[in-house]
This record gives sequence, structure tokens and C-alpha cells, in this order.
Amino acid sequence: MRRWARRRVVTAVTVGLAGLAAACTPVTTRPDFRPDPRAPVIILDARPERVTLELETLVPAESLALAHLNARDGYVETTWYDPTRHQSYGDERAIADLSAAVKIRCWADPWVPGQTRLTVEPVYRPRSDPSRAERDLEFIVPEAHPGHRIATRLIEKLKEKFGTPKSAL
Repeated sequence: MRRWARRRVVTAVTVGLAGLAAACTPVTTRPDFRPDPRAPVIILDARPERVTLELETLVPAESLALAHLNARDGYVETTWYDPTRHQSYGDERAIADLSAAVKIRCWADPWVPGQTRLTVEPVYRPRSDPSRAERDLEFIVPEAHPGHRIATRLIEKLKEKFGTPKSAL
């Protein structure tokens, strides 16, 4: 194969791969990580958009501040919240007791038509380490943590509002 022909093929392949990569990049407000597998999961009788919009009212009712909410993506994230002081923090450096603070993330994913698989992830960070990624330092809160009770209340209120599917007999 001649040199000029080889260059043309390499250029065409490079342009094609760049176009394919650009076409496959989703635009989403969700983080680039999945929920922790130990996070509570529930199936609700509602579409993900409805569940997300209901969380928009339930989260502030629990005295939590919203950091991110996108109904189309089915994602909700709170700021850090200290349940002992009843205070939300937009900046984690302002948190007085890092191990007491909790952040709640919710992923509302389509399950079957008309149903949502909701993952509610209450996390805390026992220590701060600027050299590591934020996600690497987060852990699911233990059941005795006040953040776990907040997440449980959110789940219960959503179950009351939308109901859960009846199992097939």
C-alpha cells in the first residue's frame, strides 16, 4: 500500500472513531459511579420522573438541602447534613463533625413500565483526606446513624405515596 493511501485510511479511521466517541457520550447529571450495592433498594409503582419530583418535596421536609436534582435523569443528591446540629453544609470544609454528617443520593431507574427501582444511598465520611477522591472515603451509614433513619423515612414516605408492586402469586 502506498504511503499516501495509508495516511488516508488512518485519517478516516481516526475521524470515524472520534465521531463514534462523541456520539456515545451521554449527557447526564448523574455521577460517574454506581450506587453502593449495600444501599437500600425499593420498587415503587410510579415512573422515575414522578418519584424524583416527589423527592424534591420530601428532601427539604427532612431539613436537607438539595445539591443536585434532575427528574429526567432520575437523580437526587443532598448537600452534607449534620443531623445532630440540624444543619446543611454546602462546603464540606465547614462541617464541624465530619463523621456525623450524611449525604443522601437517590437513583430512580426505570424497572418495568410504570415502575421505578429506587436506590437510596446514605453515606458518611469518617475522615478527610484531600489526596483521595471523595467517593473513595464514603461509606454507607450504619443502622444506628441518624442518617440511616432519615433515608428510611424517605423510603417509607415514598412507599405510602406510590405503593409497591404486588407480588405475583
